[in-house]
Amino acid sequence: MAVHRHAAPDATIIDTPGLSRQSDAETARLAVEATTEAEAIMIVVARAGSIDHDLASLLPIVAGRRGLVVVTFADKVDQRTAPRTLELLSDEMDVPVMLVDARSLQTGDRQAVLAGMSSHKALPSSAPTVGWRIEPRSGPLERPRFGPILAAILLLVPAVAAVLVANVVAGLLEPVVETALAPIVGAVGDPSLVSDILVGDYGILTMFPLLFVWAAPTVVAYAALLGAYKASGLVDRLAAALHTVMLRVGIEGRDLVRVMMGLGCNVPAVVSTRSCSGSTRNTTIAAIAFGSPCSYQLGATLAVLGAAGAPELVIPFLLVLTGSTLVYIRLTSTQEARSRHNLLLVDHRSFLSVPSISEMAREASTSIRQFFGTAIPVFLGISAFASLAEHLGLLDLAARALSPLMALFNLPSDTALAVVLASVRKDGILLLATDGIAPTLDSVQLLTATYLAGVLLPCLVTVTTIARERTTMMAGKLIVRQAAAAAVFSLTIAWVGAVFVT
Repeated sequence: MAVHRHAAPDATIIDTPGLSRQSDAETARLAVEATTEAEAIMIVVARAGSIDHDLASLLPIVAGRRGLVVVTFADKVDQRTAPRTLELLSDEMDVPVMLVDARSLQTGDRQAVLAGMSSHKALPSSAPTVGWRIEPRSGPLERPRFGPILAAILLLVPAVAAVLVANVVAGLLEPVVETALAPIVGAVGDPSLVSDILVGDYGILTMFPLLFVWAAPTVVAYAALLGAYKASGLVDRLAAALHTVMLRVGIEGRDLVRVMMGLGCNVPAVVSTRSCSGSTRNTTIAAIAFGSPCSYQLGATLAVLGAAGAPELVIPFLLVLTGSTLVYIRLTSTQEARSRHNLLLVDHRSFLSVPSISEMAREASTSIRQFFGTAIPVFLGISAFASLAEHLGLLDLAARALSPLMALFNLPSDTALAVVLASVRKDGILLLATDGIAPTLDSVQLLTATYLAGVLLPCLVTVTTIARERTTMMAGKLIVRQAAAAAVFSLTIAWVGAVFVT
């Protein structure tokens, strides 16, 4: 949910948030406020087949303002009759009405739209009925019971595929990167603060392979696959299929897609919440911070389970994480977000199409830019912070202070350092494997330790992004609430699981 400004040669174009829910007063407020400074209004009917519905919803908001109407998906209407129909509509409304194919906008169409912005005609409060209702036939995703299940599975496919692709790429790149870094690491001088920051256990050069060999391929692959989903129109179908189900816990179907984005990197996922409904944005951010394991956390968790000889525990880990996240957001969401009146304004089925490479690249580019432009600089800063904390003995001090608390979770005291470091950076979970702790834990303790370390606090990169996107106070409240919820869930896993194991 955000207003974006784009510089054009002779004007500034203000892109307002779309209206997707009937009760989303906050989004409507932002859209109306943005139009007050505009000299002309361009109503974009996102689908030609829903023109009557969209105009009925949007015209009352901007009635009396100078503007025009642009109708997209020209390729889905009858080219013999559509131009004449919209010409008559334009005459009746007394404003320009243009039909374009936004996915392959021609130069002439672009020029016509820009020229139409100079129209001095006022938009009416209503429009004659066109009678178009063009949408694809219903399919498996529209089935009441099977549809949401299929949609959830399809949302998981990009994440699973991205991890598999990244593992292959990392296997090829890791020896190359380590060989290239070896001379640089060897050139670092005697132990000192500088050497700890560069080549210490959490140093920049030490963590460089993890960042670019494991995390980057996962983020790029996931962004590309999710970009294909968006460009093909599948995301809209999945969001619609899941909307009613997710509404019960306090987020939209589209919000769930944003939570899934966090499996690559939490930073672009949090930034993407700018397009959320006003009533669900904070809840969606909380869901990302709590239950969306980024490439670091997921990779580190898999490594720990593998070191313990129990890779099969990844299934119960993901089930527990998913279940607890749903409970968490249900308990923390507002009544307004869960209202049964929050129906989708855009009620048509989206057309599916085979996406082009350029469309996929355009959709994926935002997430990739945010990862390399925002997440990596913060990551490097946190590497330096963690190295400084280790150099000063602060990590060991924190671990010793928390060690007695580990008994509450039926965990040995030597798991404390992993929990502390994972609260700074999610790859800190690896300490459960590198220090030889994992093989000594039983299955319940292993599940408890990886869950607690991964969920107790969002990493500093995520917290920094949340504070920048919202407020520092909001980020602080989220940290306290998440820590309390994670502790309760971890205690439940530890002691209820112990009863069944014994």
